[in-house]
Amino acid sequence: MSKSATRVAFVQSCWHRDIVDQARLAFLKDLSKAGFRRSGVSCFEVPGAFEIPLQAKLLAKSGHFAAIVAAGFVVDGGIYRHEFVASTVIDALMAVQLETEIPVISAVLTPKNFHEHAEHLSFFRHHFVKKGAEAAAACIATLNNMDTLKSLAGPEYRRGSESRRSAGREAP
Repeated sequence: MSKSATRVAFVQSCWHRDIVDQARLAFLKDLSKAGFRRSGVSCFEVPGAFEIPLQAKLLAKSGHFAAIVAAGFVVDGGIYRHEFVASTVIDALMAVQLETEIPVISAVLTPKNFHEHAEHLSFFRHHFVKKGAEAAAACIATLNNMDTLKSLAGPEYRRGSESRRSAGREAP
């Protein structure tokens, strides 16, 4: 994998931006430490977690990115909706990567308990730093694994990869 040529998209929701931003910042820092160029990462924002899968799918289908990273914070506002949103988002992100063959790394989290007071805000800001670093490690490992699989695959797979790439469904 040529780290200098690899393009990655980072999609984050703006709901609880002060918390989710921590994942993006940690992700960028750790990717840079691993030798990836900052200019190789494009960052995108969507209003909430529910909008992440469509953005991820459009980015994956563009053919410009080798991987997509999604970050969001789905909190329990006292109604059942958070469980529905979290499940829908995660299921949709899995569908995106299986359909497009572009890996999607998830840092979309749903805490069991969250209240907007100083202790929880501080805890989750720090937790998202950890999750951003974990997303970077997962992204790097996944890209390396994909490169290994492509090098081991026979010519049929490589031909299939070329046709998927030309259809805009795989990063160059």
